[in-house]
Amino acid sequence: MFSLMETDIAESPLRAAVEDERAGAICTFDGRVRNHNDGKAVSKLSYEAYAELAEKEGNVVIAEALEKFNIIRAAAAHRTGDLKIGDVAVFVAVSAAHREDAFKACRYIIDEIKLRLPIWKKETYIDGGSVWVNCQSCSSHAHKHVADKGRHSHEVARASESTRS
Repeated sequence: MFSLMETDIAESPLRAAVEDERAGAICTFDGRVRNHNDGKAVSKLSYEAYAELAEKEGNVVIAEALEKFNIIRAAAAHRTGDLKIGDVAVFVAVSAAHREDAFKACRYIIDEIKLRLPIWKKETYIDGGSVWVNCQSCSSHAHKHVADKGRHSHEVARASESTRS
């Protein structure tokens, strides 16, 4: 089960969701807001998400982990909105009979969440500046828009030339 949360992530219910008598290991990961990144002092993070798609794809990631690894249960949640330093931004819990499987599945889930889900992170710095971090889709969308705009301008110019001939 994967969910987006607009308020603090309650870790206890997520951990309880993966508990099972067959489990000899429960592995958890919590990603927290730190006060620095790339040499800059961070004051807060803001997350935005395409909620419907993020939840759908998050559940696909969980299902993949259940199929790919020898685990019993898995759960994860990701925050949206403004977070302060120290807040939990993402939480993953996995249970398995053995620790190796739990560790591998937990790592897989967090890596895939960060890679595949439409969740965007904005860092705000102590100096007042801000930037969207690792937003490849933002930059690729901007490049595509500029390229499309340029191609459109070129096509309009060509059309104008042909009407003058």
